[in-house]
Amino acid sequence: MPDIAAVKAALAAQRIETPSWGYGNSGTRFKVFAREGVPRTPYEKLDDAAEVHAFTGVAPKVSLHIPWDRVEDYATLATYAKERGLELGAINSNTFQDDDYRLGSVCHPDAEVRRKAVDHLLECVGIMDATGSADLKLWFADGTNYPGQDDIVARQDRLAEALAEVYGRLGDDQRLLLEYKFFEPAFYTTDVPDWGTAYAHCLKLGPKARVVVDTGHHAPGTNIEFIVALLLKEGKLGGFDFNSRFYADDDLMVGSADPFQLFRIMHEVSRNGGLRTETNVAFMLDQCHNIEAKIPAVIRSVMNVQEATAKALLVDGDALAAAQRDGDVLGANAVLMDAYNTDVRPLLRELREERGLDPEPVAAYLRSGRQERIAVERVGGRQAGWGA
Repeated sequence: MPDIAAVKAALAAQRIETPSWGYGNSGTRFKVFAREGVPRTPYEKLDDAAEVHAFTGVAPKVSLHIPWDRVEDYATLATYAKERGLELGAINSNTFQDDDYRLGSVCHPDAEVRRKAVDHLLECVGIMDATGSADLKLWFADGTNYPGQDDIVARQDRLAEALAEVYGRLGDDQRLLLEYKFFEPAFYTTDVPDWGTAYAHCLKLGPKARVVVDTGHHAPGTNIEFIVALLLKEGKLGGFDFNSRFYADDDLMVGSADPFQLFRIMHEVSRNGGLRTETNVAFMLDQCHNIEAKIPAVIRSVMNVQEATAKALLVDGDALAAAQRDGDVLGANAVLMDAYNTDVRPLLRELREERGLDPEPVAAYLRSGRQERIAVERVGGRQAGWGA
């Protein structure tokens, strides 16, 4: 049987990075609904992230998105984060919103556009230097919409050339994390459509390049836990982005569409060493909040990951291995189902109390009155949002 003390220790050591853009207004292709109290600056985003960490105890890192979080002095921003018990995590690039990128960015047929895109990626590495961030996260919207629009192999060559230049700029303790998505916004070919393409590029680049797996970036029915297990085995899983989806996008709260899938993924993460510090996997929420309040949604999302992780840690590894050796198909499945069907909320409430935290983080935040205060205080200026 699992050692409960060891399970608690693993949960206490868990770290979940939150995204700066998760605190701003976000939405769908049809509408972004503004809410009272939304941050107006990157500094106010950090204030909100500090609240999430204060109530959960496991969210000390915040990812930035450039240019959405551009400031004059990034070292000052990093100091501001540290003063609030935070540190700045991955620096996310943006090569998908400028008009110049209509036909792609680093894969664009025009060398001048490619140069602009690479220069932006190099700018992001400079921001990493200033903030102390270790990870550059790259997601490219590059692709084509029509057969014959561009040469598929030539675009891969352009991608490789750009990645190599950026990789060469990284410091000794910095990494390049390459994310993939099987379609959208390009609808015929996507230049980094799957884990295999990302893995192939990372292998060529070297040990500082790793793959990012995003829950929502796969075709329906894809066995994401297999991908996670294989990348962990090969030492190439650099990051995992938590979110959930019902159809074709990835902007819903983690665990909302398929909590059993989240459990299965976290089982493979735990079983294959993904929770160990030395494995250095960056676990991050990458989701938007369209109709719900931002801070409570992020807190709830962190709790969803904690619950899935707790269940994964409760899998009886010895019983599972024995059933697998014996070819006991139903017995092995039952071991997993026993863990999944365990109500881990009392365990997590107990853990929080032991750490001096309120056992019910969302309720505690709502009781704090901060949501009402920021609605009054944050009047005027421009609200932060997706694309702002």
